[in-house]
Amino acid sequence: MSSAILYTFRRCPYAIRARLALAVSQVDVVHHEVSLRDKPAAMLAISPKGTVPVLQLADGHVLEQSLEIMLWALARHDPQGWLTGAGWDASAQQLVARNDGEFKCALDRYKYPERFPEQDQVCYRQQGEAFLLALEQRLAGQPWLAGAQAGVVDMAILPFVRQFAHVDKAWFVEAPYPKVRQWLTAFLDSALFLGVMEKTGA
Repeated sequence: MSSAILYTFRRCPYAIRARLALAVSQVDVVHHEVSLRDKPAAMLAISPKGTVPVLQLADGHVLEQSLEIMLWALARHDPQGWLTGAGWDASAQQLVARNDGEFKCALDRYKYPERFPEQDQVCYRQQGEAFLLALEQRLAGQPWLAGAQAGVVDMAILPFVRQFAHVDKAWFVEAPYPKVRQWLTAFLDSALFLGVMEKTGA
């Protein structure tokens, strides 16, 4: 195998953040878009858990976690310094852990309230807002969570905030998080994001 193979799903936030790091690092990767209803046998053979993203390296080694894929790619080439300074310091890592834990939990319930009837959708949104407030405070006086330039902390979290914003766009536009909106808009308008979201036939 001459190139690494990435099994991905276009809209999955975990897959998006892996693709962002692979794109910026310019690592040679073949993308395979996966149908979640008909997962390829080749992917399941190397990663029985059946979730994306999965990266199979040229030597056959398999990376099954999106953050692991991001850090692997950036360790090879980090032209924009995503790993430097506040881009991936202890504070950044704690924020990403909070995103992947409590915020993702609230996001799933907010997006699919019918699956979680214990509380109503507004309650789940409020749970997610606690994280948005933390982001708003960190973005005060700086355009990115990492500071003047984006870092791993930004790119690991933005795909999830994008998904949260899409649940009720009218609410998000009026919500008291102007810095988060500016940050998200800058990301959504970036050539990097638009590039990794292009549809492929693979």
